[in-house]
Amino acid sequence: MSSEDDFFLPRKEIAKLDRELQRIIGRVGVDRKTLDEVFDKSTLHTLEKLISDRVIDYLDFPISTGKEGNVFLGITPEETKVAVKIYRISTSTFKHMAQYIVGDPRFKSFHKTRRDIAYAWTSKEFKNLELLEAIGVPAPRPIAKLNNVLIMEYIGSEEKPAPMMKDVKLSNPEKVFQILINSILRMYRDAGLVHSDLSPFNVLIHEGEPYLIDLGQGVLLGHPFAYEFLKRDIYNIVNYFRRYYGITEDAEEVYNRILGERRR
Repeated sequence: MSSEDDFFLPRKEIAKLDRELQRIIGRVGVDRKTLDEVFDKSTLHTLEKLISDRVIDYLDFPISTGKEGNVFLGITPEETKVAVKIYRISTSTFKHMAQYIVGDPRFKSFHKTRRDIAYAWTSKEFKNLELLEAIGVPAPRPIAKLNNVLIMEYIGSEEKPAPMMKDVKLSNPEKVFQILINSILRMYRDAGLVHSDLSPFNVLIHEGEPYLIDLGQGVLLGHPFAYEFLKRDIYNIVNYFRRYYGITEDAEEVYNRILGERRR
């Protein structure tokens, strides 16, 4: 097995790396297998660099686990909460991820190894979050990135992270729906960007407001499937609000209206 694929911790290094983990991790309650999958040797070195640069001080507890990465609560040296997203090099669905990178003019040259795709994906999400911040679309503010680790603004209260929209009974569904459609519009019109995987799983609700997350798969309009992804995003949101809240907007009309905004 090549070093590129050697992601799990060698037995002879477990004791040493356990000591490193203890310096980095606070109360992360996960099993040995998950620790080995997430905190491979290169990821530990990346976290140590972020700590030495005083970007974070340590990790606290897991916030979420996704197909490609895990999100942890991080604590900065100033005791500020941040979200630390670690893309797993060993188990991510790289074939799925590559289709969103190939065709993006910002990533014209990258090697299709597991590590390179994870690094490109992390950079892509950071750049997309920067675009959203620039146009005022609600999303976590990007703070720093290094290799396969992304540091973002923490969205939530002092007691707990903000929940996904799928887990919330909205008290103001019409308002949230309009904010989401307006966010899709502004991304398309003002940044030339499409989320590409927008769903109730990729929206957080905090103090009644929606925040877009998981921007790694977001593509610019130059991507060959950008408009297909845009239509899918709109249909996902419209169909969700129709099913659960009785909102009667027509997805095709919303799509055509958004397309017309860019032509102005």
